[in-house]
Amino acid sequence: MSAPEFSHMVDLRQIGDAPVVLVPDETERRRLAGRFAITAIDSMRAELFLTVDGQTVEAKGKLTASIVQMCAISGEDFPVKISEPVALRFVPSSAHHAHDEEIEINADDCDEIEYEGTVFDLGEAVAQSLALAIDPFAEGPDADKARAEHKLGGDVASGAFAALSALKKD
Repeated sequence: MSAPEFSHMVDLRQIGDAPVVLVPDETERRRLAGRFAITAIDSMRAELFLTVDGQTVEAKGKLTASIVQMCAISGEDFPVKISEPVALRFVPSSAHHAHDEEIEINADDCDEIEYEGTVFDLGEAVAQSLALAIDPFAEGPDADKARAEHKLGGDVASGAFAALSALKKD
């Protein structure tokens, strides 16, 4: 497994009251853009307040980013602003399960990120939060023009399968 593009290790014994501000450098942003299959991440910033309850750490705050991605319709690059609340919970690793063992989880478990020892990677968690905030079917300013040019409007469906619908024979 390769190292994360944006790593910021936090030791739960060192957590204080001040917010943690994470801003990846140019190389980290370039590597993250490649990982997320977008053109660029021009800026990215997360400000998080960490609270400790025993060995559980909650991180709450805001993630902002300016990215450049390709329009799902026209294929042209366009800028996108992202501003998302972040709520993460880091919990100690549970006992390891056999690969064929069924594990039952509830909705709260889905938001938990396991860690081992006393440190966890807040940077990677923020990077994953950005990945989830990126709309893979975002439409840029020239989407309507591309629809008209390729006869994807009117009675033809729009969205991810619009091009396939346009090819359908009557």
